[in-house]
Amino acid sequence: MTNVHPQSPLVHLIDDDQAVRESLALLIGTVGLRVQAWADPQAFLAGFDRSGIGAIVLDVRMPGIGGLTVLDRLVAQGVDQPVIMLTGHGTVEMCRRAFKAGAAEFLEKPDQAARERVAQLSEREREVLSFIVAGLTNKEIARELALSPRTVETHRANLFAKLESDSLAQLIRRYALLVDGDAA
Repeated sequence: MTNVHPQSPLVHLIDDDQAVRESLALLIGTVGLRVQAWADPQAFLAGFDRSGIGAIVLDVRMPGIGGLTVLDRLVAQGVDQPVIMLTGHGTVEMCRRAFKAGAAEFLEKPDQAARERVAQLSEREREVLSFIVAGLTNKEIARELALSPRTVETHRANLFAKLESDSLAQLIRRYALLVDGDAA
């Protein structure tokens, strides 16, 4: 995993879903950016430092104050950091409103198709995936599971194929879906 420099840009991540916050924070950290995760949009608005360099990743639907309202308040305050809106249930109208309000990007959270890919994994592949995400090497995973390193390599290749992942970062995102799906 990439080391995060204390002077790197700070990404504020506002989402009421703990699993989403944790997985996105981990993913953002892999590219060397600092992350400050917020569960409550009101707390974010109260504690946000406008003078910092970075970006804001904001969930559209949250209890209390919604992401579009937070975006409107940020724009009204003259915040010039880019705001990326996230939603699990986007509509064309919602997307249009976000861009009109000043959002830099509008992204949909992983959907049902991604969950179906995760459901294809065998129990052993799930075990290997959890060790990969924990940062273990193929040899270390092989020792933990009493397998040959070649067998672990095969499971790893299957994981990338089944989860349609081209990188470790994508694999971690899919793993977050697995954890979130098991908790639901």
